[in-house]
Amino acid sequence: MIAVIDYGVGNLFSLCASLKKIGADAIVTRDLEVIKKADKIILPGVGAFGDAMDKLLETGLVPHLLALAAEGKPFMGICLGMQLLFERSFEFGEKQGLGLIKGSVCDLSADIPQSLKVPHMGWNALDIRNPSEPLLKYVKQGECVYYVHSFYAKDCEESIMAGSEYHVFVPGVVRCGNVCGTQFHPEKSGETGLNILRAFAEA
Repeated sequence: MIAVIDYGVGNLFSLCASLKKIGADAIVTRDLEVIKKADKIILPGVGAFGDAMDKLLETGLVPHLLALAAEGKPFMGICLGMQLLFERSFEFGEKQGLGLIKGSVCDLSADIPQSLKVPHMGWNALDIRNPSEPLLKYVKQGECVYYVHSFYAKDCEESIMAGSEYHVFVPGVVRCGNVCGTQFHPEKSGETGLNILRAFAEA
């Protein structure tokens, strides 16, 4: 069973519909006992880093989520949920993240030409850097996924499994041990996205 963390931030309906479509047993919850019993955890998220981190802290779940990740439970962040896995973000000032993956979340507009739009929104091809990444077992080089973001992960080379070019290389799939994440939305990425969720469910 997959526990999808409900902390007031995230596109839960689309994500749960996608998990249901692939036959995954998933529940949206903030109940600690349910989360502890789950086989896997997904942390979704949309919006601003600081607000989302504050809401997650308000649930009281953060120390327990960190402990479960340390125990080796498969843990996946999606979009802003992926960004929360990092050490810090510089969105509206410096904010601390969960620190499960080394690196920082930085302003995309500072690193790309003004001619490119921010947020980076739409379909972009995946450049797979690590073909053995479990999330990508059903994904081929160049398949497209759907991004919507204004900030992106930096200083995390050792964790990058795949990404996409947007003048700079945007980390699209990251991993540190049992903790992984996608900057794009698999639930909005068609069959490719479903295959990524399927791979996580099977892991």
